[in-house]
Amino acid sequence: MSRKLGQVFLKNQKIAQKIVKELEIKKGEIIVEIGPGTGFLTQELILSNEKIIAIEKDPKLIGYLKEKFANNKNLILIEGDIREILKEEKIQEIIQSKDYNKGYKIVGNIPYYLTSYLLRLLMNLQNKQNKPKLVVLMVQKEVAERIVAQPPKMNLLAVLTQFYFQPKIIQIVKKGNFSPPPKVDSAIIKLIPLKNQYISNPNLEKKFIQLVKAGFSQPRKTLLNNLKTIIPKEKIEKCLLKTNLQLTIRPAALSLDDWLKIFQELVMN
Repeated sequence: MSRKLGQVFLKNQKIAQKIVKELEIKKGEIIVEIGPGTGFLTQELILSNEKIIAIEKDPKLIGYLKEKFANNKNLILIEGDIREILKEEKIQEIIQSKDYNKGYKIVGNIPYYLTSYLLRLLMNLQNKQNKPKLVVLMVQKEVAERIVAQPPKMNLLAVLTQFYFQPKIIQIVKKGNFSPPPKVDSAIIKLIPLKNQYISNPNLEKKFIQLVKAGFSQPRKTLLNNLKTIIPKEKIEKCLLKTNLQLTIRPAALSLDDWLKIFQELVMN
């Protein structure tokens, strides 16, 4: 049980039960748990009687979990790094080899250092045929608040996450509910995948992400100053006027809908 892996373990059963409830598990679904740790949440997931695939990086914990859940036939333990499994799309192979039936959902208590990178990997899955139906994660409270932010506090992570998902903070979880207790509070966040014409078109998806990243390249600067490095200034000015946005607007003041309108004008037309 290594602190260097960012491991903090949930110890409040009611919170574990709340996470399982938010997964809305239906018959035939597979649940993929990221980093089961000591199996506290796993224990609640097993009660659903559906197939659970738990992916754990720490070999010592894998040994502990195998012994703890030796009699649970609906639990499959896999030793591995979730970053590599999602990055290389091995998750598709794993799911399909385990009697994939009615889709899968992802759940996990995520180490703080891993959150942003993991979210990007989950975003990358959204244009795949076999993508998760729902994601419920325990993350650092501050990160959860950044993800659900609205103008005038938008940020790059919020725009991109909200492009792919409908995010919702379910509950704030105080640090005393973990062992060892972290220095900050956490939050349960629910990510419901969205469908739009851009996600299903890899070329448009890539161009939208490039536009938003350019727009936030220097968050304190105006959108016009940030975008003029990749798009002619006159074209941006015309777009902002047409979409009823001020020429001095900063990226943090733009909603996802604003970004989609700007994208439509600057890239699609």
